[in-house]
Amino acid sequence: MLACGLALMAFPQKQKKDENQVLQLPKELPSAVEGDPRHLSFYVTPLSSKGLLSRQVRDALSALNHETKGDPILKIRAFVAGSGDARRVRDIVSEVFSDRKQPLPVLSLVQAGGLPDGAQVVLEAIASDKREINQQGLVFLSAQPASADDPFGPVAPLAAKSLAALRLAVKAAGSEPADVVRVSCFLSSIDEVAAIRNLVDREYPKAPADFVQTQRAPAHSLAACEAVAKLRWNIGTRLQTMNAEGLAAKPGAAQIALVASPKVVLTGTQVSFGFEDKDARLAFQRVAKSLEQEGASMHDVAFAHFYPLATGIAAQIERVRGEFFDSGHPPASSLLLFEGLPSMNAGFAIDVVAVK
Repeated sequence: MLACGLALMAFPQKQKKDENQVLQLPKELPSAVEGDPRHLSFYVTPLSSKGLLSRQVRDALSALNHETKGDPILKIRAFVAGSGDARRVRDIVSEVFSDRKQPLPVLSLVQAGGLPDGAQVVLEAIASDKREINQQGLVFLSAQPASADDPFGPVAPLAAKSLAALRLAVKAAGSEPADVVRVSCFLSSIDEVAAIRNLVDREYPKAPADFVQTQRAPAHSLAACEAVAKLRWNIGTRLQTMNAEGLAAKPGAAQIALVASPKVVLTGTQVSFGFEDKDARLAFQRVAKSLEQEGASMHDVAFAHFYPLATGIAAQIERVRGEFFDSGHPPASSLLLFEGLPSMNAGFAIDVVAVK
């Protein structure tokens, strides 16, 4: 009886202690990480429609961990569709990597208009392979947009045009289709994604591929495919940017970045909060600060992704970026309209790859 009484006295105390425990907040993800381009490997997670967004993110991270076989994951680019809270992705990534006692990756987080197969999330990832798999370095190829005025027009013919332009860019870089290590196609509609996937598989059978509807209600029909490939020759410098003959060049941006530097810096997305030029400049300045902490600068940027939410914001990016990048050798870039960003007052987001 005495033992039972002591146990009953102890139980409420233990329960009270548990009630007072404070849940730990997820660790903040880094804004930039360093990697060796000769060891970088590229992945796209399988799509799933099972469960809510949180489960799909965890399933995708589990699949990614299996595919990388324990290699450190340096960067994740997450495209989220549907009504789930995209901000949860950041917390889940932090929780999962912390639980596994793995280094935290940088994260780019973008709201898309839709994903194939009813999925709510797809992850593109860059890992650091134990092997030297890209002996000369890497090639980053800008998205090649093909568009038509009718927002409901067929997308597969536009995807064929975009892939034809991407083929020219791959050739101009001195690479072969077999060297392509990832393809991302951004579309105004995913209704014809099976046909578009077949086009990509025939062109780049070894490359993991991603297909994302950029907006729910786009103003124009669009297909824009970008890629990363292995560099096949010694360029004799850390970085070389160029344009492909036969493709229209855009002021302030190159189409191809050849990266042979022994180190690169990968950033997550930095968001422009607001819609004025001064807000855009602050976003570029935050990117610059992230690079500086890793020993690089804005003049070292090889490739930039821009995720504006409106055509006026896209024009703002084109107007402001020349103030920050090397005007004589601008980086390659992809600039496409997307559905949304995690912040309600966001105008655009930017992430970059820089050499050091």
